[in-house]
Amino acid sequence: MAEPKREEEKIFSYDTGEPPSSEPSFLGDDPPPGGSAPGEESALAVQVARLRAEKEDLLQTLVRRQADFENYRKRALQAHDDPAYEEYRKGMMLIRKQLWDALARHGVERIDAAGKIFDPHFHQAIERAESKDHPDGFILHVFQDGYIFHGRVLRPAIVRVVVHTDGDTNSRTFEN
Repeated sequence: MAEPKREEEKIFSYDTGEPPSSEPSFLGDDPPPGGSAPGEESALAVQVARLRAEKEDLLQTLVRRQADFENYRKRALQAHDDPAYEEYRKGMMLIRKQLWDALARHGVERIDAAGKIFDPHFHQAIERAESKDHPDGFILHVFQDGYIFHGRVLRPAIVRVVVHTDGDTNSRTFEN
């Protein structure tokens, strides 16, 4: 079924409020091919000048942002040499230790997973690594510590586990 013909839509320019010309506009430095009216050339020149000014403004903003970031980076590096920073760091470490002591008194324990054999009740494997240096199921790396509260797992430890692949199959697929 053919669509019914609609009345032609009129598109207006945001800058001038006038409908666009039927000929395409060219924003490059070269003049449009063929002859064009003097009014169109001046409108194009105004538009090109506006776009160049906008480009210059954006370039200046970029340069200022890059300079601000470089200054921030330098200040951050200098902050580590400041004695006040070292006192702040020691204070944060003391607060962290006090928090862990309080949690331990109430029954929260960290799951020690590094160097252990994978146990799905306490660990969540998100990556497998092939290795003949360690036994199958050995935890190579702990990405995120897990926690136990009164014998129940709050969050399993997220780990990388060693797997031994068979010579004939590279990966195992499980079907439901």
